[in-house]
Amino acid sequence: MNLTTPLKIGSLQLHSRVFQSPLSGVTDLVFRRLVRRYAPDSMMYTEMVQASSLRHLKEIPRIMEIDANERPISIQLFDCRPDFLGEAAQIAVEQGAQTIDINMGCPVNKITKNGGGSSLLRDPDTAVAIVKAVVNAVNIPVTVKTRIGWSDDEINILDFAQRMQDAGAQMLTVHARTRAQGYNGTANWDWIRRVKEILSIPIIANGDIFSVESAVACLKQTGADGVMCSRGTLGYPFLVGEIDHFLKTGELLPSPSSIARLECAREHLQNLYLYKGERGILQARKHMTWYAKGFSGASELRTQLQEIKNVAEGVDIIDRQIELLAQTV
Repeated sequence: MNLTTPLKIGSLQLHSRVFQSPLSGVTDLVFRRLVRRYAPDSMMYTEMVQASSLRHLKEIPRIMEIDANERPISIQLFDCRPDFLGEAAQIAVEQGAQTIDINMGCPVNKITKNGGGSSLLRDPDTAVAIVKAVVNAVNIPVTVKTRIGWSDDEINILDFAQRMQDAGAQMLTVHARTRAQGYNGTANWDWIRRVKEILSIPIIANGDIFSVESAVACLKQTGADGVMCSRGTLGYPFLVGEIDHFLKTGELLPSPSSIARLECAREHLQNLYLYKGERGILQARKHMTWYAKGFSGASELRTQLQEIKNVAEGVDIIDRQIELLAQTV
């Protein structure tokens, strides 16, 4: 397989085979801009949006907000009601989505207990009805993100994937863990290989993509059409671009220095505040702790950044750490 060629998802052509996963509470406009700086061709996803909530809101929720210039971009939806998802997909198209992604993989209890996310693996008839409803509602590609099964005793991804393709899904992303695993243990990439062997639509591999090396190993093992980065980009928005660059050129980019990562953290903090105000500061705390790793003083820095009350305090703490690191270079 030539991973330097464009990837076609239905009528949409992408010039990157590396995707930034939707992540709840993470992949907002601010974060996506940072990732896109290093990976301008890669598909980005909004945080997942509950379809039924759109019926009751007078305004479009902020998490669906898309920059007019950010493309390629997809909006991810979740729910268990096909009609609600069809309506929500139409709203997503109006907002500027280029694909609609349906979440059938989220393992979180508050999602699964209401029939959404990975619980759809146990209800493939509803999953099929959802895909058909969304495909009929919009004229852009519809994709699905899922897991390999509910538990080790209920791995049904091969049949489920075939049914998603037959229902009209035009790409499938497979997180190679069960719902029971959550994010623990090791992703079983071999299931992705088996899915790839039986389907004709693009298959994107997800799970344990934390470096260029792991992405390459996954692509070799699975034969997938691309990879999706999830937790590997937390505090490290450079990853998607690093993998994309390697797949296109064979060249490994030098890793950013600790100072460069902290400068990125500072920018992230400032922009979250500009975008969301005080709520942005609260959200920034977790992001800041993800950036503060891999250098002398990182543990103390994480403790300080977890308690920041305003943007000036956070910037001052980060700047002092940058000064300390600069003295040791």
